[in-house]
Amino acid sequence: MKKAFKIIGIVFLTLIIGLFLTPILFKGSLEKMLKNAANDTVNAQVEWSSLNLSLFRNFPNASVSLEDLSLINKAPFEGDTLVYAKTFNISMGVMQLFKDEGLSIDEIYLNEAYMNVKVDSLGNANYDIAKSTGVEQEATTNETESKPFELNLSHYEINSSRINYLDESGNIFLRLTEFSHSGDGNFEASVFTLKTQTDSKVSFDFDGTNYLNNNSLVLDADLNIDLENMKFSFLENEAKVNQLPLKFEGYVQTFDDYNDIDIKFSTPSSDFKNFLALIPEAYASNLDGVTTTGDFQLKGIIKGKVDDTYIPTLDISASSDNASFQYPDLPKKVEDISLDIRIQNETGLVEDTYIKFKNVDFRIDQDRFAGSGSVKNLTTNMLVALKMKGRLNLANLKKAYPVDIEQDLSGILDADITTNFDMNSIERDAYENVNAQGSMALSKFDYESPDLAELIHIETATVNFTTNAVQLNSFEMTAGSTDLQMKGDLSNLMGFAFSDKPLQGRFMATSTNFNIADFTVDGEVGNKANESENPTTETASTVPEGSIEAIKIPDFLDIVLNFNAKTVIYDNLTLKNAKGSLALKNESAILKNVNADIFGGNISLDGKVTTSDVPNFDMKLGLTTIKIVEAFQQMELIKGLAPIAQALNGLASTTIDLNGNLTKDLMPIYTSLAGSALANILSAEVEQAKMPLISNLNSQFKVLNFDKLKVKDLVAKLNFKNGAINAEDFDFNLDDVKVDVSGSHSFDNTMNYNLSFNVPAKYFGKEVGGQLAQLSNTDLSQLNVDVPVGLTGTFSNPKIQLTMQNAIKDLTSKIVDAQKEKATNAIKDKIGDEINNLLDGDKKEKDSTKTQQEDIKDVVKDVLGGLFKKKKDN
Repeated sequence: MKKAFKIIGIVFLTLIIGLFLTPILFKGSLEKMLKNAANDTVNAQVEWSSLNLSLFRNFPNASVSLEDLSLINKAPFEGDTLVYAKTFNISMGVMQLFKDEGLSIDEIYLNEAYMNVKVDSLGNANYDIAKSTGVEQEATTNETESKPFELNLSHYEINSSRINYLDESGNIFLRLTEFSHSGDGNFEASVFTLKTQTDSKVSFDFDGTNYLNNNSLVLDADLNIDLENMKFSFLENEAKVNQLPLKFEGYVQTFDDYNDIDIKFSTPSSDFKNFLALIPEAYASNLDGVTTTGDFQLKGIIKGKVDDTYIPTLDISASSDNASFQYPDLPKKVEDISLDIRIQNETGLVEDTYIKFKNVDFRIDQDRFAGSGSVKNLTTNMLVALKMKGRLNLANLKKAYPVDIEQDLSGILDADITTNFDMNSIERDAYENVNAQGSMALSKFDYESPDLAELIHIETATVNFTTNAVQLNSFEMTAGSTDLQMKGDLSNLMGFAFSDKPLQGRFMATSTNFNIADFTVDGEVGNKANESENPTTETASTVPEGSIEAIKIPDFLDIVLNFNAKTVIYDNLTLKNAKGSLALKNESAILKNVNADIFGGNISLDGKVTTSDVPNFDMKLGLTTIKIVEAFQQMELIKGLAPIAQALNGLASTTIDLNGNLTKDLMPIYTSLAGSALANILSAEVEQAKMPLISNLNSQFKVLNFDKLKVKDLVAKLNFKNGAINAEDFDFNLDDVKVDVSGSHSFDNTMNYNLSFNVPAKYFGKEVGGQLAQLSNTDLSQLNVDVPVGLTGTFSNPKIQLTMQNAIKDLTSKIVDAQKEKATNAIKDKIGDEINNLLDGDKKEKDSTKTQQEDIKDVVKDVLGGLFKKKKDN
């Protein structure tokens, strides 16, 4: 007995060791077999990061797991990923591990997969990757060689996956997300029952129109599979589209050249709640507790051949009569609901598909709304006919239906519109072929939002529809202190609504007071007075670009707005009598002939802001006879271009040509700015206490008192590029002091300037003492000295290079030269006079010889003494 137990123990231990060793021993050969099989089967690049073999996971079967499996297309879809799966598991009998070829697979599991199925405009399919051989070679191969794989499946699963199907030739796009599907059946049999379960979100677009958008689909279906005849028939099944229950019957059969479809579907009950279930739950909320009356029927037949020419014939209808619904927690009821919608195709040609909706009517309280219409020739020259008439109290929408509107709406909408047109006329702008008539009016409309500082109230807005245009006859709006009135027209509303056309229009707006702050919340229009005086705080560097949502000018607008406003307030700027034109087109805003009164003068502006690609701007700004103090305090651009203006009190004019890039929130990037400016200070007084540069210069430049000096007719030309502002050499006068300027500064207020002050001698009285007293007024007015000054650092923390001693020494030298010249001229004059006296007569000559010699000596002594004697105050 002990011996038997011992043998059993040894056998059991051997099996355990074998189960552990088998995956290690056979892993290499199995991976090689799989790669060879894949390369022999498909014309694509098959890769995986690792292969794991286990005898325990699906015991008694062996389990093979491939991690990061990818199937990459070759030409004509080279580089495209057809399939990617995080894990791909297959289960097979243990004996399959001992085969050299021909694996028989029982179960397949595909987890977190992405499948990208595509058919291009030429009809090439990226899933057509099976390697093809000649008929004779294929027949020989079938006789002599075994298949690389045998799918003797009994179970398969696809979990948490995503599938895209794009057919460019048919303009079809199907997207399945959160896709999970499983099936159980005997795939070894030619006829068997396949039990499936499917759960997914479905989106479907056809010919540019979205028909399903992330709709929920749940399907539990038993299918009869006939592999010999390739026929798949519905048995027991239950489906839900969103919350709408559906039943299917019929079949799909595939042939070499076409598919045959014969499917019927319908709602299992006629409750009107089925209609609400068609609407995605995100928009219709939970239907529990909703009370309904009336019926709703949805049924359809899809039947016929499908090939390159034909689609199945269609007869799908949705109808309801005298229905109503009310949500349990809402006070209003929607009543008198009538629906009669039908989608039909009787020929099997896709262009013959048409949609009719005879009645779409409802009532909320006493407000009724009705609509009808049709759409024909869906894929060719589509014919559209629409009619709607009724009144809606917008406040009742949220009271009757759980619409997700964060802001409360109020107001009355009246509409009476009839139109019919063909899409070719819309696309060719042949609006004379568009028949449109009617009107729409909105009154007493209020709109509140956390994104707005003030409630927007539209007293009235009336629109008339004609064949040629949509006319805005009146528009009266208020918001806080703002009022706005508009009139105008839209020339292609149909092209915008039904085709890929920009919305074109021209409007005239007037306002007595327009305050930008009424349309923004705190913080959107910043208080510039509280920001740093360094204008680079407004560049993209201060806020991470990724945290800012880009402001985009809509690309669907082609609008011209002419405006006339008595007062416009933007932040701390107040503009009076603002006039001009604003055009929005191609993601650009274009300002033309904008004029306004500001800073005690006038501003003119022409320019363009573009938000396509890299946001940028280009503008020409003119400021005429403005008050320098006000402009500096309220315009950041002036602070960057001319920081010295902080210390000036007076009038100036300037023209600025400027271009550069913008941040995502449309603030200028100062290092990208380029352009030029021509500044003209008409007259101004220097107020040195307002700026450290001037006050420091005043303390070091002792011969001048800058606080009392005046600037007049200063003209300076500035050029700027990449954040640097270069001043072309210019000069100006501070009273009777001429100043030559050269150098540059930047928008971060760093500077490097060289100044030369040509100072009259009279300002140096104390520095050169009584020496100036020896000069006449005429001499003083002609005597000037140059004082060079170097400026570096910043305007708020300047470094000043100034040496007065050199200037004083130069002046002293000039005074000495002037006095020497004066003495020389005096001597010459005296000598000349005496010589003339000597020549008057012989009689006086002898008697006066001694006296004349003494007089000449005294004159020379007096002149030289006046030149070299020491003054008391020296």
